[in-house]
Amino acid sequence: MSAREHDNAAARTQFFAKLKVALKDGPPAAARRGNVELRLQSPPSHPLPERVNKSRDQLRQQFRSYLEGQSATIIEVAGAAEVPSAIAAWLRENNLPHAVRNGDDAWLAALPWTTDPTLQRDAGPAQADDVVSLSHAIAAVSETGTLVLASGTDNPVTLNFVPENHIIVVEEGDLVGPYEAVWTRLRTRFGKGHMPRTVNFISGPSRTADIGGTLVTGAHGPRRLCVIFVRG
Repeated sequence: MSAREHDNAAARTQFFAKLKVALKDGPPAAARRGNVELRLQSPPSHPLPERVNKSRDQLRQQFRSYLEGQSATIIEVAGAAEVPSAIAAWLRENNLPHAVRNGDDAWLAALPWTTDPTLQRDAGPAQADDVVSLSHAIAAVSETGTLVLASGTDNPVTLNFVPENHIIVVEEGDLVGPYEAVWTRLRTRFGKGHMPRTVNFISGPSRTADIGGTLVTGAHGPRRLCVIFVRG
């Protein structure tokens, strides 16, 4: 062991020794474990920002405004039956192929895709040559204009990053004000011990200005983001 490694090991030993002394002055171990279990069973409410203290219409408008400010396209439709036509129209407007990659999401599968027979859908995780992906968001956050996607076979996480064009469908009933409400929904939907492996928060097309201060789109994911917001 080198002198540096010896010093690091000694520092760790000293740190944990001080930690043990401090814990002995606190609640007993059983009480601490009880406090942790109680917090896990009933997570406390956190302070909420003023921007989420709004009506449903105001939250929807705020969600849209934030997303559009981050270079996303927002298309509002009156109901789920209009989703396939909205997707086909957006693909045509952007000169994109009429083919999308999606998972086995049951809600998406139940849409009336025959209304636009030119639209091709391929199931499964994203492939390197996929141009457009389609996902179904578990929630939309008005606080920052953010889509929340849970990984799984219904919405593979690769759909969020591999294709250069990403279409995300979200239902108005899944619009929440603050981020905290998302975790409540996830706990309710998946249950204890069955949380998704990954939860992605998407607030617009991928972009970065890390190198030379020059804005580059598509650095870590899609260059385009189209959000279809299903009213009702």
